[in-house]
Amino acid sequence: MIVVTGATGNIGRPLTQALTEAGQQVKAVSRHTAAVPNGVRHVAADLAKPASLKPALDGAKALFLLLSGDLHATGASPADIISEAANSGVRRVVLLSTLGVVTRPFGSTRIAMRALEDTLRESGLEWAILRPGGFASNALWWAESVRAQQVVAAPFGDVGVPIIDPADIAEVAAACLVDDRHTGGLYELTGPEVITPRQQAAAIAAALGSPVRFHELTRDEAKAAMTQNMPAELADDTLDILGSPSPAELRVSPDVERVLGRAPRPFANWAARNVAAFR
Repeated sequence: MIVVTGATGNIGRPLTQALTEAGQQVKAVSRHTAAVPNGVRHVAADLAKPASLKPALDGAKALFLLLSGDLHATGASPADIISEAANSGVRRVVLLSTLGVVTRPFGSTRIAMRALEDTLRESGLEWAILRPGGFASNALWWAESVRAQQVVAAPFGDVGVPIIDPADIAEVAAACLVDDRHTGGLYELTGPEVITPRQQAAAIAAALGSPVRFHELTRDEAKAAMTQNMPAELADDTLDILGSPSPAELRVSPDVERVLGRAPRPFANWAARNVAAFR
């Protein structure tokens, strides 16, 4: 039995599907009741309350741990999730971390995630750690404006990073959960090429078969929009990366191909598969 947290998200959904298709028994965990593939058991749990995971972890051999906002929830103790897993007999944990623990290690989010990485490595469990960069699915932020106005509005239009398709992250996670060869693996996950927001808009237009205009926001305009959904500190941090990526953030990693035996999918592939969101 493999437990997948964040099972309704951009990574958890394809991961649950991939494991099921590979013949694995899966428990899908999310905060609220959700539809899951046939044969998958859903368990509601709040990762900010590690004890709530006990029913999901019962009988499990492996855990995919995706924390998202639970890392910083009031009173949260993510390290306790590792303890709960070990106490429940889980043998392997695959942790979704972030490339930022290497490229920008001093922000509060990365400090907390790096501490969790260290807890896992010292736990005595089998482990693998995934460190993705930016996600292709962040382009869904533009879906409403594309549908309504055929416009992508973003800052730093000609500054790019090698964003990764969440489906590739899911496939790497599946491999790490079931294949002993990846025990102790630290994988940096990126897409196959650096791509700018302006180029992403062009790829969305090609998928739609209709024009999409790119409108470049100032940093202040972008921050004002972002702080409607995230703390100002995180918005500034994200804008620093998008506007001035470091050499490490521009590097195209070979790790997806090392694990999967194929190159990561380009953004145009993601856009074609998700074009319905922009219609």
